[in-house]
Amino acid sequence: MSAGECDLVTVSARQGLEAVDILRRGDAAGPVLHDNRCRTLGFLVPPGTADGWDVPGSACTRTFGRGVPLAALAGAVPEPPVAGTGWLLPPGQDDRVTDPAVLREALGQAARLIEAADNCC
Repeated sequence: MSAGECDLVTVSARQGLEAVDILRRGDAAGPVLHDNRCRTLGFLVPPGTADGWDVPGSACTRTFGRGVPLAALAGAVPEPPVAGTGWLLPPGQDDRVTDPAVLREALGQAARLIEAADNCC
């Protein structure tokens, strides 16, 4: 993947935080953005993901390469590629984004955990 070319999967902060925990356990989390109101999280995924994304409760948008290089240069973290956001998980040196199939699975598991928690007691 060339730097700056990625799509963005956006979910509610609650589901996104659960998914981040799941992804980090498997060392599968790429860069993650949060909006400044902490209502949503955005997962950077490979370009083209938006073409077939159909996960309920989420949206995937094309960035059309408007992003910034994902690799941190000389130890500095790049500015987020979307205005009004910050990094929850900043990009690392490897230019890795989250695998869409792995993210789909993590979001499903997160939704089931939230549903179980909401229906408990």
